[in-house]
Amino acid sequence: MTMHSDNHISTRSRKTSEGSLVLHEDTFYEYFKPYRHPKSNHNIWGGNGIETFGADFSLLQTLPAENVWTVIDGENSDQWISPGIHHVNRICYLVTKIPHNWLEVEFKVPQRLSSLTRIGLLRQINKLKKRTSGN
Repeated sequence: MTMHSDNHISTRSRKTSEGSLVLHEDTFYEYFKPYRHPKSNHNIWGGNGIETFGADFSLLQTLPAENVWTVIDGENSDQWISPGIHHVNRICYLVTKIPHNWLEVEFKVPQRLSSLTRIGLLRQINKLKKRTSGN
């Protein structure tokens, strides 16, 4: 992963580092609380997405980087939600109420639609809380 001084990530592999946490997309929605920005011009990614071009991309650049995520097209038709602004294989961007603070985490959006059970979701939320608290 290549970091620039503006905290934007230019390229990345779908292979995660040893310290990176990989969780299900349900955990992302539950914990980070993505929302539709009122100035967003397109209805993508369930209404929460911000486009990768035009006025939406200009809007994105005005938002706090710690609240921006990129939906990335991955291998095997899976998609990923990753912190920061990525340019390679991007589908759209998401903005969240809770900042990621550059946590090494990715959320898998499986090609085959699936949801976590309530207990599975709670387990993943607990893993995420431990990682964000530094324990």
